[in-house]
Amino acid sequence: MEIEQIIAEHGDYLLKVAYLYVKNEATAEDIVQDVFIAFYQKQQQFRQESSLRTYLVKMTVNRSHDYLRSWKSKRLSLFEKIVGRTTTITPEKELLAKSTKQELVAALFTLSVPYREVLILYYFEEMTTVDIAKLVHCPEATIRTRLQRARKQLASIIGDDDWEVLRYESI
Repeated sequence: MEIEQIIAEHGDYLLKVAYLYVKNEATAEDIVQDVFIAFYQKQQQFRQESSLRTYLVKMTVNRSHDYLRSWKSKRLSLFEKIVGRTTTITPEKELLAKSTKQELVAALFTLSVPYREVLILYYFEEMTTVDIAKLVHCPEATIRTRLQRARKQLASIIGDDDWEVLRYESI
């Protein structure tokens, strides 16, 4: 079977599978492209113990997991969670995002340690408020209050109306 036919037959389905994991269309497309390249380079290793679709889906799931464990994924996730929006990357948007990230990091470091700490643990480490409370030895209600205040301070530092959404994001 030709690679073009395999791509035509399975590409859309694999894209949906990857998207369900990474929740970003551009990243999902990259993952599917990597899967097809890897399959093309090593198709002689496919032993036909399962269907080709099953084999490609398994490769896609594994690549998606690899991406989600990667540093790049965690950085992007932190930025998107704090900003509250996703981006389709173009050179212009990438430059704007880089500028916004620098502004965000600068603003983050102006916060006091307790506020900065909860934001980093909650968004970057993806810890729950219960886990953060255990880690820093204080009540969970205090953590929720710190998160709310940290979001509010960050929004006022950035001075952008879009940042006001952070104040009302549920914990």
